[in-house]
Amino acid sequence: MRSTAMTTLRYLCNGAFGLCFLATVAPAMAAGDARKGASAFAEECGDCHSTKEGKAKKGPPLVGINGRKAGAISDFAYSEAMLQSAINWTPDKIDAYIAQPRKIVPGGKMKYDGLADAAARADVIAYVLSLK
Repeated sequence: MRSTAMTTLRYLCNGAFGLCFLATVAPAMAAGDARKGASAFAEECGDCHSTKEGKAKKGPPLVGINGRKAGAISDFAYSEAMLQSAINWTPDKIDAYIAQPRKIVPGGKMKYDGLADAAARADVIAYVLSLK
């Protein structure tokens, strides 16, 4: 009986260590490369979005997007759907949105089918978050 309890305890400790390891390493593995993201941004986003504060194109500028509420740039004409979305832009929300914009904000104005490649999305997000 004692060896069963020790074995169970060993499995629990190993499992807890594994979870702690994943929680620490997984975000680092998911982080994108901002340099690659600049190129992907230019190809996928740059026609419609600016990286310069106060310079809107077809879409709003994306500098300073992290933590910003959707629809917050006063001199940009957002769709009613985006204004009503109540999105607060975090890396996870940005990822979901650029993967499937029409699913995340049905009725939005963005005419983009989405970026399926998760690594490319991570790179774009790293680039956009680096803009100051």
